[in-house]
Amino acid sequence: MTRLADGMPILKTDTLVAEEPLEIRLGGRPLTITMRTPGDDFELAAGFLVGEGVVTRAEEIRAIVYCAGATDEGANTYNIVDMALADGVTLPDRTLERNFYTTSSCGLCGKASLDAVRMVARWSVREDPLRLDPATIASLPDRLRAAQRVFERTGGLHAAGLFDAGGELLCVREDVGRHNAVDKIVGWALQRDLLPLTGATLLVSGRASFELAQKAVMAGIPAMAAVSAPSSLAVELAAETGLTLIGFLRGTSMNVYTGAERLGLTAAAVP
Repeated sequence: MTRLADGMPILKTDTLVAEEPLEIRLGGRPLTITMRTPGDDFELAAGFLVGEGVVTRAEEIRAIVYCAGATDEGANTYNIVDMALADGVTLPDRTLERNFYTTSSCGLCGKASLDAVRMVARWSVREDPLRLDPATIASLPDRLRAAQRVFERTGGLHAAGLFDAGGELLCVREDVGRHNAVDKIVGWALQRDLLPLTGATLLVSGRASFELAQKAVMAGIPAMAAVSAPSSLAVELAAETGLTLIGFLRGTSMNVYTGAERLGLTAAAVP
């Protein structure tokens, strides 16, 4: 590439983040295609099913494999995964399928309607006894950034981090798609039979969208924080389900949109 600095063009090499399509199949049938950063693909596929309300335990997925013969020449591109569910696991509602291209910036585009994604989670995060220290929450972005290995080389990835109540990092995943990073974390937890993620906090490096809030609730995560803004629907969903939702987490400041009682906060109203 050519870098222009102070009017002087300089030829140099640059490290770019990889972005490739991943087709997720269920029992050999296409379910969705997403643009993702290769790596942790099985976690991504498993986490996606948790978010759709299909599975909650590792034993409910019998196998996840890359599809051989993905090209006409029979080569494996490692861009197609197929999952087989255990006997007795109900297949997802076919109206929730996303059988078309999903961009890395939007994981919700293929839903049939907004009502279709207001699924009933198998756990209630409202009842989670989690209590949070505001100072601990304020420290999470720096802890997440320190663990972002690929971001340091490319600057082009979203990150999601899972923390315990004391602020210890349990898992971090990076991806060109923010929803993929969260799916990878949820899939990591599913494969270790850690669901529901009681007492955990999910931190995302970008904004807090409705879909990310939904993924947190579906995984039994009682608190979610974002360094940027939440959407109105994310706040609405958090209020409905009891999810503590924090936005604009920067330095020691933050906006607590729902669940402020978990942080022991009682703020005075400003006219």
